[in-house]
Amino acid sequence: MSKIRYGIIGVGNQGSYYTRLLLNNEIENSVLTCLCDINENKLSSFKEKYNDINYFNDYKDLIKSKFCDAVIVVTPHYLHPEIVIEALNNDVNVISDKPIGVYTKQVKEMNEVAKKSKAKFSLMFNQRTNSVYRKMKEMIDSKEIGEVQRVTWIITDWFRTEAYYRNGSWRATWKGEGGGVLINQCPHQLDLLQWIVGLPTKVNAFCHYGKWHDIEVEDDVTAYLEFSNGATGVFITTTGEAPGTNRFEVSGSKGKLIVENNTLLFYKNELDNIEVCKNSDKGFDTPKVNIIKVETDNKNEQHKGIIKNFTNHLLNKEDLFVDGKEGIRNVELMNAIELSGFNNGKTVYLPVDEDEYLFELNKRIKTSKLKEVTEDKVMDVSNSFGGK
Repeated sequence: MSKIRYGIIGVGNQGSYYTRLLLNNEIENSVLTCLCDINENKLSSFKEKYNDINYFNDYKDLIKSKFCDAVIVVTPHYLHPEIVIEALNNDVNVISDKPIGVYTKQVKEMNEVAKKSKAKFSLMFNQRTNSVYRKMKEMIDSKEIGEVQRVTWIITDWFRTEAYYRNGSWRATWKGEGGGVLINQCPHQLDLLQWIVGLPTKVNAFCHYGKWHDIEVEDDVTAYLEFSNGATGVFITTTGEAPGTNRFEVSGSKGKLIVENNTLLFYKNELDNIEVCKNSDKGFDTPKVNIIKVETDNKNEQHKGIIKNFTNHLLNKEDLFVDGKEGIRNVELMNAIELSGFNNGKTVYLPVDEDEYLFELNKRIKTSKLKEVTEDKVMDVSNSFGGK
């Protein structure tokens, strides 16, 4: 096998972006052979230009066609596990876009299938390719900042208009999407948070539903987190604020790391603050600090990097960077924040009670209404990725 043949399932905003990456030969050792969407209008523009691609309206037909070695799943969220399971059961390699699922119960079922399948499975956690986050994780893992004490992420540069939410009937509905800013915009940040510092043990969250937009799901969230070592954290996000902020800060006993404007700064203590606190005989003694701009490899290939890695992994040239089964951790954190928000800030312990979460979600699905689509067009998403 010299090239990996890809099929894309779902040719909306993000799916069209991946389609162009492959058609423009931006992914070495790969070729696009199949496209699938239930909306024929979304396929028609490609059919006019590319008659050597196989087109499908049913993802099961694409998967069973044998016209591709791997598929990229880019459909509305509830369908992700269903389609991934179909691919894995047919031993077709698969990359799923985020989130891997809406609730942990369905993701666990998918992961059991993944364990038994011969196919490879990855997830589009493209922010993990960003050198500043990779370096941040490396420094925290090696204890360069000492004991983690506080985690703060303000990620409010997701400003979205009403036109954005009118672009799909499923968008920003409990029935079609399963949530709002947490499940649509923030899976990358929630993944990075748990990847870099680990999952919290408990969460208290306050979610505002349709605060800034005519939608039924959350568009403004503030969550308080506690971790097993006693560290605390805050996660703040919204789609209703401009200008927004994207600042990730992790404080430790030996200093703090800040990622902002794609730059990593290390405020390095000359002495461990816990030791100074315990041993100093001066009431206002504070460790001296050196501010260091951290050098990284400057690589940040985003979605291209994930697809390239998956391609090369299938060709036995690289180890897999993101194991798809890890996606459940991001869903776990998302569900914990959402469940606490459903209950006005009630403490939720992780792992989440999956039956309680599904019960609360289904209550909202029963009264959820899909919207009439007034903007049926593909939007350019190339500048919409958080953490840019």
